[in-house]
Amino acid sequence: MPYIPFHSKFPDIAENETRSLIVLADPDLPDDRYIFTEAYCDENNCDCRRVFFNVFSDKTKKLLAVITFGWEKREYYIEWMGNNDPNVIDTLAGLGLNLASSQSDLAPFLLKKIDLVLKNDKNYVNRLKNHYKIFKKHVEKNVKKEKIYPGLKVGRNDLCPCGSGKKYKTCCLN
Repeated sequence: MPYIPFHSKFPDIAENETRSLIVLADPDLPDDRYIFTEAYCDENNCDCRRVFFNVFSDKTKKLLAVITFGWEKREYYIEWMGNNDPNVIDTLAGLGLNLASSQSDLAPFLLKKIDLVLKNDKNYVNRLKNHYKIFKKHVEKNVKKEKIYPGLKVGRNDLCPCGSGKKYKTCCLN
């Protein structure tokens, strides 16, 4: 399942709401501004309720860590996956380093920092959930537009073939 950067679809929202962390005089991390860009799944029927944080150094512009965060309880992921394997569920629920991504030596320390942020800033967690909903609505809408109806000629004022009941010109044509 591909994860697409939130800012690629919603640059204005991302510009105002992307989280960064300024670190000064920390024993584990160099002084820098660390930018936590969000990425979400773009599969239409997927309801993974997760975000991938791609963590960049503002100074070097390098990707330092890819951190996953699934905000639902373990029970949700067990039911969603239809699998009770703790190894699988551990990769979905909660916070962790993405096992499929290369990580810098700083990744474990960045994971600890974002853990503190998520535990102490419920508004930020709610904002992530909202970004997820916005992103998934965008994915759903674009899947409707991509549906192909072979041999069907639809006029602007005809009902949309997607089944919405709206006129084609105000539904999938746009």
